[in-house]
Amino acid sequence: MFYQRFLSVFAAALFCALLAAPVTAVERVERGNLVIEGIPEIPQEVEDQLQRYQNARSANLQGWHPTGEGVLISTRFGETSQVHWVREPGAARQQITFFDEPVGGAEPSPTPKTEGFLFQKDVGGGEFFQIFYFDLKTGKYRLLSDGESLNGSTNWAHDGERYAFYSTRRNGQDWDVYLGDINKPGEEELLLERGGAWVVGGFSPDDKKIIVAQYISANETNPYILDLATKELTPIDDADEPVAYSGVSFAADGKGVYFASDRGTEFKHLRYKDLESGETRILTEDIPWDVGQIEISPDGKHIAFVVNADGLSELHVRKLPGLEPVKMPELPTALIYSLRFDAYGQRLAFNINSSQSPGDVHSLELATGKLTRWTFSEVGGLDVESFSVPQLVRFPTFDEVDGESRTIPAFYYQPSGPGPHPVVIDIHGGPEGQERPGFSPFTQFLVQELGVAMIAPNVRGSSGYGKSYLQLDNGMKREDSVKDIGALLDWIETQPELDSERVAVFGGSYGGYMVLASMVHYDDRLKAGVDIVGISNFVTFLENTQDYRRDLRRVEYGDERDPEMRAFLEKISPTNHAEKISNPLLVVQGLNDPRVPASESEQMVEEIRDNGGEVWYLLAKDEGHGFRKKSNRDYFLAATALFLDRYLIGDDEAEEPAAAR
Repeated sequence: MFYQRFLSVFAAALFCALLAAPVTAVERVERGNLVIEGIPEIPQEVEDQLQRYQNARSANLQGWHPTGEGVLISTRFGETSQVHWVREPGAARQQITFFDEPVGGAEPSPTPKTEGFLFQKDVGGGEFFQIFYFDLKTGKYRLLSDGESLNGSTNWAHDGERYAFYSTRRNGQDWDVYLGDINKPGEEELLLERGGAWVVGGFSPDDKKIIVAQYISANETNPYILDLATKELTPIDDADEPVAYSGVSFAADGKGVYFASDRGTEFKHLRYKDLESGETRILTEDIPWDVGQIEISPDGKHIAFVVNADGLSELHVRKLPGLEPVKMPELPTALIYSLRFDAYGQRLAFNINSSQSPGDVHSLELATGKLTRWTFSEVGGLDVESFSVPQLVRFPTFDEVDGESRTIPAFYYQPSGPGPHPVVIDIHGGPEGQERPGFSPFTQFLVQELGVAMIAPNVRGSSGYGKSYLQLDNGMKREDSVKDIGALLDWIETQPELDSERVAVFGGSYGGYMVLASMVHYDDRLKAGVDIVGISNFVTFLENTQDYRRDLRRVEYGDERDPEMRAFLEKISPTNHAEKISNPLLVVQGLNDPRVPASESEQMVEEIRDNGGEVWYLLAKDEGHGFRKKSNRDYFLAATALFLDRYLIGDDEAEEPAAAR
């Protein structure tokens, strides 16, 4: 199709341009879709040691089967994650989709008369997601979207035929809202054309209205009700100041809406608005944390929501309208997500994921409080009971709150033994992301096999700690988050079990920028860095990121078209200070990355090498913003293990890796 041809031609042109880039002569080796520079041959010992960790898998709930017979999940048995059907608890997983590219966003029909599901798929990690319909009766699928633009946020109408979604098909930049019909591909109706980024929520019970929201930033969202007949927009909560909203859902009777917002509060509380009277009530005023996903049962008798309590999940299920708690079993200390009620409102399915257990699907019987496990994901024969359970710590940083030192939360994975242990600081992306203690086989490999302490901080600007904390790194405050890494280095020096002389930084996307910035500012306190699809120069990043993302990122980072802001962005960009980096760097990049273009990594590699520094560089021609294909990811993690082994853990002159010693 045109979409695939466009991507392949674009990728080929960019790849040729990258090959022609004037960098210091380093042998460039192509191995399949991987381009490798400066990375030694991976010793068999490292591959053998990693093998079990690389073969752990998880199961991600997609929803209940339209007939109610089991659940649909996403899991990986080959190269990529695909959709599978689990007919009953503990049953074998029956694979349904068989594509070379990962399948995501599967949405089962809400009614058994349409026995199928919508799903999304891109090519080569380019993120120009297309919408498809899969017929479970025939095993056939068909493309519903235009094959070229970015599409997403699919939501079924209750009739099981129509669906709403956003698309950039009009101009490649704005996220317009459309109404489609699975039986009439190519005949989508344009519902909303306002400019900017608009996402789609659920339909009203009578399918005459939908929830839409204009996303401006992590701090500001504007939700509306859109009338499908008149195209009239009605604000749900017309605030006079920037407010963050999430989980906006119609009540089952259509008389009100439930949502979470931080209007007038530090955290996002669950609220209910009566659409007739206009009255809004806060329902979780007693919970001092953000309410995340909200799910209403189809019969309107229950509401379920998850609270993000200091990085861990608390599941709440309450009866409506009185909000009496439902009898709950004891749940593990873990992450809980992907809430889905069945069609009768009798069972709630969800994922449970912890540092010692991969994501698996469970369900709760509302009448009895019985918890049932549906999937049992393989863990490569590993003893997960021995896995490190992170400790939540807080370290003081450079500024104060109410006369006291501000503290930064971090999850600390400690190896066994007395130490002192080498340390990897794992910095999340976003920058509005949040480090949470989920199942990470590679983290456990570093801790268990290499004896590395992993510390994952939630520096200022992270979500989950209130809107004030979220805004502490905006605009001209960007490098304050880098100072938090300096404060963490100070804290590491006070811990006798940690070796402050052997510390590396690791991160992806914005976390990649944080890696590079930390290496600029703390070169004498670090041993090495791993930069995955990281921003190296904010000006070139903003100029070259995909059109549909540019204005969204300007809100967070600043507008490079403003001379004062441009000067500031140039001042803090790592490419302009590459001469300060003397420690080895591993750079990892996907060629088709629409968010942080491959040119960001290429120019950083060139700057480091021009200054005589050492860089290992890995480029995947069939990946985008991160590696989603198993063979690519296996090599990337093996190279990372070898890199850390050589430059962080042990003797540079050692003939064999620490994992084998």
